[in-house]
Amino acid sequence: MKDRQTNLAECDMNKTPNHSRRRIERSQASSTISSMIDHVSISQALVVADHLSFSRAANVLGVRQSAVSRRVQALEDALGVSLFERHASGVRLTVAGRQFLDNTRSAIHEIDLAVKNATVAGRGAEGVVRIGVLPSLLSNFLCDVLTEFREAQPGVIMDFFDGPPRELISRIMERRLDIVFVVSGTPTPGCDAEALWSSGICIALPDRHPLAGCDAIDWELLKDEHFVMGREATAAGFDAYATERIARIGGRLSLTMHDVSQDLLMQFVALGFGLSLVSDVSTAIPYPGVAFRPLVNEDDRVSYSVVWLPGNDNPALRRFLSLARAKSAERRETPAPQALD
Repeated sequence: MKDRQTNLAECDMNKTPNHSRRRIERSQASSTISSMIDHVSISQALVVADHLSFSRAANVLGVRQSAVSRRVQALEDALGVSLFERHASGVRLTVAGRQFLDNTRSAIHEIDLAVKNATVAGRGAEGVVRIGVLPSLLSNFLCDVLTEFREAQPGVIMDFFDGPPRELISRIMERRLDIVFVVSGTPTPGCDAEALWSSGICIALPDRHPLAGCDAIDWELLKDEHFVMGREATAAGFDAYATERIARIGGRLSLTMHDVSQDLLMQFVALGFGLSLVSDVSTAIPYPGVAFRPLVNEDDRVSYSVVWLPGNDNPALRRFLSLARAKSAERRETPAPQALD
C-alpha cells in the first residue's frame, strides 16, 4: 500500500508542469536555507556592517571577536555567499552582503514595528509616532509642540531617536522613523520637507576672552579667531555657516573639528582651544568658564525643518504634523521683539 502511494505521488509530480515543479523545488530549498540561519548570526552580522569591523562589533556586543567571526562565517556558509570582504583594517560589504543585510534590516524593523503596534493596541492606545531629532535641537518651539501634542493626544505614544542628520534621513527612508527635525537645507531625497522655525546663533568663548566684555559680537571681530566645533555644531551646519560668513568679509575660517559632544566641546572652549557657535537655545545650559554672546546681525539665524515620507499614512504622524504647522503659523503671526526661540 505504501509503495502504491509513493508511486501515485511520483506520478502526480511527473504530471506537474516543469515551471511549477521548479517553483516547488526552489521553495523547498529556500525553506531548508531559512531553517539553517541563526537569527543571532544575522543580528551580529548587522552590527559588523554598522561598524565595518569584527573587533568593534564584538566590543559593542560584549562578546569575543572569534564568536562573532564564527557566527558570520556560519551565516555565509548557509547562504552560500560572502557577506564581507576581509582586509587588514576591517571589512567591506560585498554586493550580495549589502543587498542581503539591507533587506534583512528592513524585515527586522517591520517586525519591530508590528510588535510595537500590537503593544499599542493591547494598551488601548491610539497609535505611535516615531520622532527623530538632532541632539541639540530641543528648542522652545519644538518643546512646545511636543508638550501640546502629548496633552492633546494622550493616547498616542511618542517614540524618540536622536542622531546625526544623515542617519535620521536614512531612518526616514527605511520607514524606521515617521518624522524628523533637521537643519533646513539638509539633503532629503524622496522626502517632503517644510521649514518651521529658526534660532539665533551665539558665540561660545572663554569667559576671560577680551570679546566676552561685548554685549554682542560682529563677524568682523571674529575673522582672526580660531574655532572648534563638535558633532552637534556640524549637524547644525555651523561649520559651513561660519566659513561662508568669514569669507564674506574677505577672511578664511580657522577651524578644528572634533568628534565630541557639545558638553565636552564647551570644556575645550573654556580651556582656550578656540571659539565655537551654538544655537541660542544652548545658552540656557551653564558651562563653567564659558560665556555666550549673540551675533549682532539679525540675519544670523539657522532655520529648522520637519521631514517625512509623503507616502506615510500613519494617522498619528498626520496629527503631529498638523499641530507643528499650526504652531509655526502662530509664531509667524505673533509679533515679538525676541528671537523665535
